[in-house]
Parts: sequence; C-alpha cells; structure tokens
Amino acid sequence: MTKKPINPLPIPSLDELENYMKEHVGLEETFDIGVRKFKVLKKDVHVYYLNGLVDTNVVIQNTEEIVRINDHEKTTSDYLALIENRLVHQSVSKIKTIGEIVDQVLTGTLVIVIEGYSEALVIDVRAYPGRTPQEPDTEKVIRGSRDGFVENFIVNTALTRRRIKDGRLRFEKLTVGERSKTDIVIGYLKDVANPDLVNIIRKELEAIEIDGLTMADKAVEEFLVKQGYNPYPLVRYTERADIAATHILEGHVLIYVDTSPSVIITPTTYFHHLHHAEEYRESALVGTVVRWTRLLGVLASLFVLPLWFLFVLEPELLPKALKFIGPNKTTNIPTVVQLFLADFGILFLRLAAIHTPTPLATSMGLVAAVLIGEIAINVGLFVPEVILYVAVSAVGTFTTPSYELGIANNLMKLFLLIVVAIFKLPGFVIGVTAYILYLTSIRSLNSPYMWPFMPFHPKAFLEVLFRRSVPGTKLRPSIVQPRDRYRQKTKGS
Repeated sequence: MTKKPINPLPIPSLDELENYMKEHVGLEETFDIGVRKFKVLKKDVHVYYLNGLVDTNVVIQNTEEIVRINDHEKTTSDYLALIENRLVHQSVSKIKTIGEIVDQVLTGTLVIVIEGYSEALVIDVRAYPGRTPQEPDTEKVIRGSRDGFVENFIVNTALTRRRIKDGRLRFEKLTVGERSKTDIVIGYLKDVANPDLVNIIRKELEAIEIDGLTMADKAVEEFLVKQGYNPYPLVRYTERADIAATHILEGHVLIYVDTSPSVIITPTTYFHHLHHAEEYRESALVGTVVRWTRLLGVLASLFVLPLWFLFVLEPELLPKALKFIGPNKTTNIPTVVQLFLADFGILFLRLAAIHTPTPLATSMGLVAAVLIGEIAINVGLFVPEVILYVAVSAVGTFTTPSYELGIANNLMKLFLLIVVAIFKLPGFVIGVTAYILYLTSIRSLNSPYMWPFMPFHPKAFLEVLFRRSVPGTKLRPSIVQPRDRYRQKTKGS
C-alpha cells in the first residue's frame, strides 16, 4: 500500500550505489547516515543504516553473524540466500530498486546490498526514540488502565492488539509525504467494519500529495474530512488504548499516524465527543449520573450566558420567583461588552496556562482569577454577576471531554450573544434554531453528525442518555453500518 519510490531504477553496482547515496542522500555529509563494508567469501557486502533510529544491539548482532560466515563457509553459489539465512531477526524482506533502498534507510531499517545481486535485504531494526506508555493527561480515570498511546505507531498498534487478540483485526500501513515518509496505519475489524468506509479512508489517504505531515494526525484529519472553517470536530481523538479498542469492536475505523500519540476515530457524531472512559468505570447508574452532569455542563457552556443576557435586556420575561436575576448595579460599560471581555479573559488564562511551566500554571491561574476578577469589579469594569455567569460557562466548557468540541461550543456561545444583543428574544430563538439546523447539516464521512437525535433513532438516543451495562449492549451502533450487528451472540447462534 506504499507509494512508488522516488527512483524506480534497479539496484546498480555497489560503487554506483555508493555514489548515488553520496549525491542524493548525503552520505559522508550528514553524520547520521552510514555504511559498513564487509568481505563475505570474497564478495563485497555494504550495509546502510541511519544512526539514532536503529537498535544498535540488533545491528551489531546481525553484522557479527554476517562476518562469521567467513569462518564457517568455504564457498557458495547463492550469497543472497546464505546471508539471509544467517540474519537473526523476525522481519527480513527483499527490495529491488534504488528508491526503495533510500526510503528504507531513511525510515530506520538496515539495508544489506551484495555485489552482483539485483535484490537487497532489509531488516526492520528500528528503535524510534520516545517515551514509555503512560496515562494521558486529558483522559484520566480514577480506576482503569494507565497505559496510553505514545509517538511510536508500532507501540500503539501493539497496545490495541493486546486488547483485541482476533485474527480478523487488520492494520494496513501506508506511507504518505514525499519528504516526511510518514507511516499511517488503518485499523479495523475485517468482519465488522463497513468495507465502503474503509475504502473511502484508504483512497483519501492514498490521494494525499504533500511534502510532509509534520503536524501528523491533525494534517491527516484536514485531508480526510475537508473540514474547512467548520469549527466542530468531525473526528474524535483518543490517547487511551482501551477507548480505541472499544471503538474498533463497535465497527469504527481508526487511523494511527506515526509521531502522534493521538488516534483518529471515524466516523463520529456530536455525541461521541461527550462520552468519557470514567462513565464506564462506574456502575451503570453512577455512570448515567456522571453523563447527565456532563451534558448539563455542556448545555451551561452554550446557553447560560445568552439566556442571562436576554433576561437582562428583557426582565419582563422572568417569572416573579426569578426576578433577582440580573445585575444589581450598573457600570458605564455595556453588559455585552463586559461579557465579551470576561470571556476573552478566560481564554487568555487558558492559553497562558498552556504556555506556563506546569509547576507554575496552578499558581498563575489562582492569582489571575482571584486578583484580576476582584480588582476588575472594584474599579467598575465588571459587575459581579458577569463574573459569576462567565465562570459558570467556563466550568461547563471544561467539563466537555473533547477539547475541540469545547472550543467550538464557545464560538457558538459568542454567536448567540451577538444575535441576542441585536435582536433580543427573536434573536435568541432564531440563533438557537440556526445553530441546531447547522449541526444537523454537518456530515462526517457521509454520517449524519447529530445522529441519533437527527435523524431520530429512539433506542440509540436512549443509549446516549443512559449508560447501559455491558450485558445490555448487544447491538453495535448502526451509525457505523457494521457487517455484524451483534456484539453478543446467544448460545447456538
């Protein structure tokens, strides 16, 4: 599934190949590309490698085996087969072109070229630098596994395979990027995933033509779903191996991109971004309460500020029991300006926390929130109620499991504030209606974004609202159009 190499010419003589490597790859100019030359039974053998991406111990072990041939063999008619038989590694393959040699060397494999042979041997001795699996900061749970994805796609697929030991689990590898040669893996269950979806994703990835994918998964997402200026996330990211395995079993197709610890889940709906692993680490009832609390937080992040501002503009809409809602004092700054200033202030604090070293981030947030908010009220910049409702809205944003969804909802909240400021009650009604219609018009890889709310699917919508126990979830979600709908088989089936 890899793209054709840059140079499809056959392998030339060893001297010509060495000159090509010097001219086009930087051999002897760049320190990390090297070649080791041997004599094996009077035949020249060149071994090309890339320092930093190879496992040095494995390289030494295999080169020792090659050199020992001189001590145990007298002559042979097939040097290639002899050397291949001596390689002590589970992953050995053959290549036939110069372009393949260059690609393999630059990705960190060991390439063995033998004088007089049109084929070269490739040993996968890659040992990419990276961290060990650990729990992701953004998807923590009280109980549960602590291993998360890392920047090495081989480790990530292994973590998934550890949870799904099924011969029908497929990991298809592609190489994308003319210069970056980024490895991308498509993961799915062959007998469950929709083959049309797999084909669409495969064709979209193969059609990518770009120098490099240094931004890894995000760049792949933009090519895949062609999001444009739509703020809502059309795919879901996860750094947890258990979540990835769960979605594969449901019939989703996952995309692993090398150098990224996040895995792309497709297709996804709006409600996929509202689920969290913690719900499934508690009992069904507790998980349902946690889910409802999270949904209330999301609704608060969207509608608390616009509603409060509407009641400030039109207090006659309030019933007598709620007449206390509204500012008790006024300032020279319009309320809508206060709301925007306070909301952007929260955004500033959020960005500052990202760019502040971890040991200082908590202290910085507390100082900024307490001192700036209190002083702003005392000098008359804000009324206390503005700070209160902006804070409630911000907390609702932080309860949203998906960072991308939280940012998108924040933009929609600002849109509703603007239409309420201009048109008051009609603006709020029209704005909410337009917002819902906009969400229902979005499609992610031909899947309706608001399923199962629109189009309405009663059973699936109940599963969105209620966390069902594992024995009660017998069917896979129909949104992925699985080939096998049943997750649990009855006896005799």
